[in-house]
Amino acid sequence: MIPVSDLLLVVWYAAVAAVGVAAAGLALLHRLGGRSIAVQLGLVGVATVLATVSGIVVITFMMVLNDHDQAVVLAVVAASGAVATGVSVLLGRRLVAANRVLVAAVRTDPYRVPGTRLPAELAELARELDDAYRRLAEAHARERVLESSRRDLVAWVSHDLRTPLAGLRAMAEALEDGVVSDTATVARYHGRIRVEVDRLSEMVDDLFELSRIHAGALGLSRRRVGLHDLVAEVVAGTEALAKAKGVRLCGDVQGRTPLEVDAGEMERALRNLVVNAIRHTPADGAIEITGEVDEGMACVTVADACGGIPEADLPRVFEVAFRGESARTPGGGAGLGLAIARGIVEAHSGQIGVTNAGGGCRFVVRLPLTP
Repeated sequence: MIPVSDLLLVVWYAAVAAVGVAAAGLALLHRLGGRSIAVQLGLVGVATVLATVSGIVVITFMMVLNDHDQAVVLAVVAASGAVATGVSVLLGRRLVAANRVLVAAVRTDPYRVPGTRLPAELAELARELDDAYRRLAEAHARERVLESSRRDLVAWVSHDLRTPLAGLRAMAEALEDGVVSDTATVARYHGRIRVEVDRLSEMVDDLFELSRIHAGALGLSRRRVGLHDLVAEVVAGTEALAKAKGVRLCGDVQGRTPLEVDAGEMERALRNLVVNAIRHTPADGAIEITGEVDEGMACVTVADACGGIPEADLPRVFEVAFRGESARTPGGGAGLGLAIARGIVEAHSGQIGVTNAGGGCRFVVRLPLTP
């Protein structure tokens, strides 16, 4: 049996030899940090083999072995080391090949997850890249839609501003040049100028509101209000417009449903929906505003008799400046009313949608209930 002192001495020399080789390998690996993973993996394999071999060689020479036994031990160690080094090189080449497959997939347009079997880490990276490319594509699609909406908005607003401004200029010049002088015509011009100025002011207010919504700067002053009171205020504020158009307007709310909302902003959103319905409902038509609780949310429905919206236009009625191509255009003014309504509802963590039903449209606003 080997004495403990001799065993500890052998372990010490073997450990010193292995640590020396490992330290040299780590230093070289640090210097080659920017090289191919195959080179680094091969270096790790060689350093590991050499650390093991160095310990065995030290033990071999410290032990009392004849030349034949030493030669056999060294030959076995050399063969094992060569095989281990070869396996490390092959593994490195396999990783490099898998990496090249992934790089080639990234360079293609559009990116697709490689069909080749990849190591687990690279396969996970491929899936993450797929998710990142998908999110990037969705972001680009949203950006294109927003850019298209901005162009449409500029075009529509420019058109809607040009018409009243031209009228204001003509009436102002007529008054200034004395073309009209009778009291009745002058008064009519003054009244028309006031109407056009109010219209332009409303358009500017809508643009400002929409800019705040898109910038995320719509500050909400929430307070507890009843759904019944909210609908009643909207009906009262639009009743005169409905009577002038010859449209019947009625509101009905079931029960007392509490909400935590910005009353002013939410009234504006609902008023936009009602005004839009009045504008496109023919005389003697009816608009019904109802409120109820459905599936744990407060629901406000504005149902009109406009004749419906083309199915192809339904997904776009809440887009900025979208009016459609039919006589029943989804928006009014510069086409901002419904876009503003959606922004306000979504700022309250709510949902808004539209469907065709009963010879008209049903706009539905869903809001969270007060806990």
